[in-house]
Amino acid sequence: MSDFMTQFVALIVAAITYGTPLLFGTLGEILTEKSGNLNLGVEGIMFMGGAVGLGGVFYYEKAAANPSPVLAVLIALACAFLAGAFASLIFSFLTTTLRANQNVTGLALSIFGTGIGQFVGEYMRVREGGYIAIGNGLKDVFQRSPFPAALQNIPVAGPILFGHSLFFYLAVLLAVGMYFFLNRSRKGLYLRAVGENPATADAAGIRVTRYRYLATVIGGGISAIGGMVFIMTIAGCVWNHEGLSGVGWLSVALVIFCLWRPLSALWGSVLFGALMILYLRLVIPFIPTQLYKILPYVVTVVVLIVSSMRNNKEKQPPAGLGLPYFREDR
Repeated sequence: MSDFMTQFVALIVAAITYGTPLLFGTLGEILTEKSGNLNLGVEGIMFMGGAVGLGGVFYYEKAAANPSPVLAVLIALACAFLAGAFASLIFSFLTTTLRANQNVTGLALSIFGTGIGQFVGEYMRVREGGYIAIGNGLKDVFQRSPFPAALQNIPVAGPILFGHSLFFYLAVLLAVGMYFFLNRSRKGLYLRAVGENPATADAAGIRVTRYRYLATVIGGGISAIGGMVFIMTIAGCVWNHEGLSGVGWLSVALVIFCLWRPLSALWGSVLFGALMILYLRLVIPFIPTQLYKILPYVVTVVVLIVSSMRNNKEKQPPAGLGLPYFREDR
């Protein structure tokens, strides 16, 4: 391959690597917002998922004489999901049961979750007297591709299609599954109805509170897995208390950018991943690094403005997004 093609393939592979945590964070938030709940605490949820997920694998490896790679991955997924689900359960209780303001509660959760994640990570580091990292044997299973080397070595297409971690392919399956759930299943249509008009959905016999609780808790768990994936792949399975800064907010921006569509999040996450690392690949002396890092937000604002001007209902957020539902006002 030519030097240009080599650099192009490397950029795509890196963009997918950086975009995979964003994809999990975005899919979780899409599911949450489809129910009408606006959870701005994704940043804190991903911090909690990253710290707890890494901690679960770290202590499993420390306790087991011969740790199983498959079990280590399952523990990481379970620990991260449960951490995010717990944080989202608090959010659901405050906003759905107590009807607190969703924007304020989400921002509080972002601060709370970030603090909890950093506390857990630093507590483990201090207690163990050094860096919290897993061994090379388990690290390899989190970062290597599940496909054989013969497929990965195919020119151009091999690295792009088959050269990624297990979590990228899991996220792709999740996005496709979420699309069919929201658009082709009765439960998914009920969930969308709750997000669009909870009063009408309630009158039709749909359990508004149940759907909002389930969507928010499960969506938070999915977003937390994105934090774990970031730590296990990009951060090299080593706890970094600042590594996840901004990733959750990028996920929230990506929800708007992809217009609340799970399948659009697939290519949107790759684009945002490319924008995240563009300052490392395209160096222009007179452009500060900070300008590169705000590009995803600038693109999101442009998409939001354009979609608002077109006034297309299919490209708008759920009508009941961020609004508490008072059944007695029905």
